[in-house]
Amino acid sequence: MAFSDDDEDLRRAIALSLQETLPDKAVSKVEDSVKEFIILDSDDEVATTDDDATTDGESSPKASGSQHAMVQGRRDNSLPTATSDSTYSLGLLGLDRRKMEKERLARKRKASISPPPMRKSYKTSLDSHRNIHQPELTEESDMAFTASTIHWSALNENINQQLRFPYGIVKKTWAFGHVRVGDDVKLEEVLQKNDLNLAVLSSFQWDIGWLLAKIDMRNTKVTLVMQAKEDATKAQYRQETASMQNLRLCFPSMEGQVNCMHSKLTLLSHPSHLRIAVPTANLVPYDWGEAGGTMENTVFLIDLPRLPKASDPAGMTSFGKELIYFCEAMRLEQNTINSLYNFDFGATKDLAFVHTIGGAHIGEAWRRTGYCGLGRAVQELNLASKQVLKLDFVTSSIGSLSIDFLAMLYLAAQGDDGMTEYERRNPPNGKSKAAKLELQGKATSRKALEEDVRKNFHIYFPTKETVKASKAGYAGTICLQSKWYDSAAFPRFALRDCRSTRQGLLMHSKIIYVRSADKTSPSKSWAYIGSANCSESAWGKLLKDRSSKLPKLNCRNWECGVIVPIRQENGNEAQERLHTFDGVVPVPMQYPGDTYGDRKPWYFSENS
Repeated sequence: MAFSDDDEDLRRAIALSLQETLPDKAVSKVEDSVKEFIILDSDDEVATTDDDATTDGESSPKASGSQHAMVQGRRDNSLPTATSDSTYSLGLLGLDRRKMEKERLARKRKASISPPPMRKSYKTSLDSHRNIHQPELTEESDMAFTASTIHWSALNENINQQLRFPYGIVKKTWAFGHVRVGDDVKLEEVLQKNDLNLAVLSSFQWDIGWLLAKIDMRNTKVTLVMQAKEDATKAQYRQETASMQNLRLCFPSMEGQVNCMHSKLTLLSHPSHLRIAVPTANLVPYDWGEAGGTMENTVFLIDLPRLPKASDPAGMTSFGKELIYFCEAMRLEQNTINSLYNFDFGATKDLAFVHTIGGAHIGEAWRRTGYCGLGRAVQELNLASKQVLKLDFVTSSIGSLSIDFLAMLYLAAQGDDGMTEYERRNPPNGKSKAAKLELQGKATSRKALEEDVRKNFHIYFPTKETVKASKAGYAGTICLQSKWYDSAAFPRFALRDCRSTRQGLLMHSKIIYVRSADKTSPSKSWAYIGSANCSESAWGKLLKDRSSKLPKLNCRNWECGVIVPIRQENGNEAQERLHTFDGVVPVPMQYPGDTYGDRKPWYFSENS
């Protein structure tokens, strides 16, 4: 992608501002490359001290003390790392923003980075004919999804022509060096910066300079949803961005056991519509196919048309209600949340927005989030099934797993809200004959469940050989620890080698494919696309609260994703080979994946 002269000025400004705080060697690194990203903390995606093996999840050994931003190159260990006692300090952006902005604003902008030409989206089974409301302007408010000064008379009369993805679509991320066949998307194509009024962007890892170069910050209001555990860190980030035009920060709660803001939720307001994007990618170049094209991800996209006036909250779809519930939990500005009612969510009625909200959830709240919320969403979409299911989970990070955890996810995929496993782990104290018979029946059911899980639950994660043979030859955000894999409880039977159908690429996607194991029966197939990896940190655990003796869901991460149903009337050979997802949800890995045999998975911490 070509850069303008002003972008060259931006590079120089970054390098010059760093000279005040960095050693000469580090400055030369920055001048050579702007492919740096910000790691705010560690979670499933990097080497961790994750306490997945704990039983109550009440506390965590991580994230004590203040957190410092760490600027890290993709593979260059000589790049500077921020520490509390170093001779130089790097802030959120690693640069003097006041000086840089003053220098940039003093120059007349010569050119802009334009998005690549747009392609027509190909039809999928998500497409259907629905009534689209003609949008009108609503009253403008600060940092809300309202229309800009553009007049509707200047817009195309047919609003359908303004919406690329009116019924929802799932695409792979573009990757440099690979032929485009219509099933991928670039970040520029997601953002569509030319008429972007407001953007809410969430990520675990950041390359701020690279990201903001893709947005017209003079005309777009941007909220970054970021991780910051300590108040001092939040204050530092706010101070460092105070001079940046149209930029605000949002910090979801990181109290107690919460260790990671891992959600990638993206909300993009345009004059004609709201685009909701749920990618598996962080906001760094290589996750979006740049920096040599070594990594691929997946993204769900849907465009919702603007309404003539705000809709009644009572008529909001379940998808919209859960999205708003999640945004409120994240502490997004209330006027931004309220303005979501200015858009028609009708096209989401057959989809589900699922999430994990960090923290402890009691009362009825535990039913709405984590794997319990996943099961609830499956029920609401009428996808619940007592059939034996096949689950294929593509993940870029694996926690301290056990067959109990896989069973919880399996039951959630059937539509269970978490109570089946909860009651098994917390049986009644009754000593009556009926109670004993009930326990025996549950034990028999449990044995059958374990057999189904062993036979039908597969986890796609790359072997060391696959990573070494990839174009990158290394994977910094594909993580598993040997102490977990070598544990007697780890379900090694479930692992399959994850190799991309696009040669040489590594995979950072998180996708769950669910369908009936009986290819002769009608199948309620569906897929999850989102940020949640295969770990207890990502999905939570339902426990008995010590004080109230009632269910409590503990979640250590913030995550979000979307359930996309695959409507299929009859069972067939296609569901056995994942072809039932063709044209709706891409299958990026080679299927079926090879069993590990004597090979080992990729261990980030032992191969860095």
